[in-house]
Amino acid sequence: MQFNDFRSLVERLQGDIPREFQGGVVAIEVSPKTVPHPVRGDVYTLGECIPLEWSGSGADLQSRVVLYHGSFQALARLGEFDWRAEAWETLTHELRHHLEWRANVAALEAYDWAAEENFKRHEGEPFDPVFYRSGERVVEGVWKVDDDVFMEGVGRGEWCPLVWHGAPYRVPLPPGIRPPAFLVLEGLTEPPPGDVVLVLPRRVTLFNFWRRVAVLEGAVAVAAVQQERGRL
Repeated sequence: MQFNDFRSLVERLQGDIPREFQGGVVAIEVSPKTVPHPVRGDVYTLGECIPLEWSGSGADLQSRVVLYHGSFQALARLGEFDWRAEAWETLTHELRHHLEWRANVAALEAYDWAAEENFKRHEGEPFDPVFYRSGERVVEGVWKVDDDVFMEGVGRGEWCPLVWHGAPYRVPLPPGIRPPAFLVLEGLTEPPPGDVVLVLPRRVTLFNFWRRVAVLEGAVAVAAVQQERGRL
């Protein structure tokens, strides 16, 4: 299904949803983006509810719901696919997510803070090295803040093993690297719209809890494991 046809389908489906379930949703949009799941190779993020503004109570939260046409297309290529049924399920799921956001003020506050810290990261300003854990948890050890994905890892000598969207990779570690470190990964076969960041977290102990440390940042090119057999 082409982009404009899919957008028309979503508009028709939106008309079938009672208005009381759309309170606070300022826009339902269709994006051309493809958003692969960080770990599973046969899964894509079809939609997302993005909190925008709220006064502190959560009841007046405004959100934007986005359905990703590129993700729908990617799943459709894998086999039999019912566009209408999947669009309806995704749309209603994200509207339920909006209602959950409104009811959970603590989660809203944590996500807002994580988004602010991630903005500082992009701007080259100092940031809290554990902010990403207040974002959306995708699976164990993986979080999402805005379009960026953060994956915790443990270095093994010169390399750190990593699985992205079902494919194994090795991440070269800069000599002398010390946690906490944020390494933006380049060369992934199917990257997301934002950054994929390998985080080497600092192990917090009673002796270093209050000690401020510099965060190492950089970008590294990953190596696909299947291209280097016998050298794992």
